[in-house]
Amino acid sequence: MFGPDFLKNALIAAPAIFFSLTVHEFFHAYLAYRFGDSTARDAGRLTLNPLAHLDLFGTLMMFLSGFRFGWARPVPVNPYNLRNPRVADFWISAAGPLSNLGLAVIFGALFRMTVSGMLPVPGAVMQFFLIGVIINVSLAFFNLIPLYPLDGSHMLKSILPAEYEMKLAELDRFAPYILIFLIVIGGFWMILGPFISIFVNFFTGVKIY
Repeated sequence: MFGPDFLKNALIAAPAIFFSLTVHEFFHAYLAYRFGDSTARDAGRLTLNPLAHLDLFGTLMMFLSGFRFGWARPVPVNPYNLRNPRVADFWISAAGPLSNLGLAVIFGALFRMTVSGMLPVPGAVMQFFLIGVIINVSLAFFNLIPLYPLDGSHMLKSILPAEYEMKLAELDRFAPYILIFLIVIGGFWMILGPFISIFVNFFTGVKIY
């Protein structure tokens, strides 16, 4: 766990993860505010300050996993304050993954500029851009999985007919355990790996995977 690359990863990967998680949660809070709910803003979550979003155990897990897995605190949303709650919940939930894809595009453009020589930077900065692409593409696809409490579960609930709500609520009781199981056995990479590879290679312009 604390091998020779740990310090390098801590200095390069950790800032990229913190930044990406912060932007993800900020856009959840921003869309909630735009749809009429000020709960996140009142809780100090409508900010790009990483300290407002980081979760203690999520941060510890990030370091213990060698910067492969971690999470931030979910943004609080009061559905009773939302205008058109079903539509609002869909876009509030989608805002996080979409923001990560946007960051992946930006990091990818910066990486392409360094590879072409248009943006001469040290190797560590170039690696930061590359890791930024990988992290954000991974965050986007991971959060689109339709299992509670991930964003995809809220998006699915918003678009399915109301009569399926009880069945989804029953699934939500077991979904966190399913998520933990898939994480432990590496199932997510088997499922999402091909999609992540396609997008990472596309955004960077080189074959990474």
